[in-house]
Amino acid sequence: MTALSAALAVTPPTTDARGIALVLHGGRESSTDPVRAHQLAVLRMLPFARRLASCGGRHGLVVARLQFGQRGWNGELRSPVSDVRTALADLTARYPDVPVALIGHSMGGRAAVHAADSAAVAVVAALAPWITPSDPIDTMTGRRLLVVHGEADRITDPRVSRHYAEQASAVAVSASWVGISGEKHAMLRRPRLWHDLVTGYVLGALLDAPTVGIVRKQSVKLVEKALAGQQRIVV
Repeated sequence: MTALSAALAVTPPTTDARGIALVLHGGRESSTDPVRAHQLAVLRMLPFARRLASCGGRHGLVVARLQFGQRGWNGELRSPVSDVRTALADLTARYPDVPVALIGHSMGGRAAVHAADSAAVAVVAALAPWITPSDPIDTMTGRRLLVVHGEADRITDPRVSRHYAEQASAVAVSASWVGISGEKHAMLRRPRLWHDLVTGYVLGALLDAPTVGIVRKQSVKLVEKALAGQQRIVV
């Protein structure tokens, strides 16, 4: 990573590397201000990274957390997308031939969608993603996609992300959309459910790890439905 762009923090597994989870935070529509580690968008993804590392380390999961260089998407510049591609190049050089899952919230979910055509990417988990009708569908070809969105989100539109998942199902290995009733954009109302979904799905889809023992008992069936490719799930 270059000093003027993004920062990448990597937590290695406790055994041989078999998969990589790259965690991406949110941002703003337009801003060239630098990202700071204390900003809420960055801190919001820390629990996801920690849960993935604690549950996935013994299964060979590398967990990498990317801090974008700039806070904004910035129109045609798509500023975070180049950061994701640079991080992927770095990680695949360190861990050759290891499949990658991209996990992104809000703008990070949109960046994941755009960068998913990188050869190493096998799984995308988009959380309350900022999706527009112009965002690519073909990047999901041959990938597994999970979209999770709070149905009370007023920052990004769950109807748009649901439509995206439906379209992606035509080219993806599987595409599931999970709507969380009453949940808003910050993912604070039912945080353990969000963490169960992401951890269980990523470890199951990327490493074929068993759901039981990774997520709470009450979340097992939900995660298994998503892994089986059920297109629309509401909880």
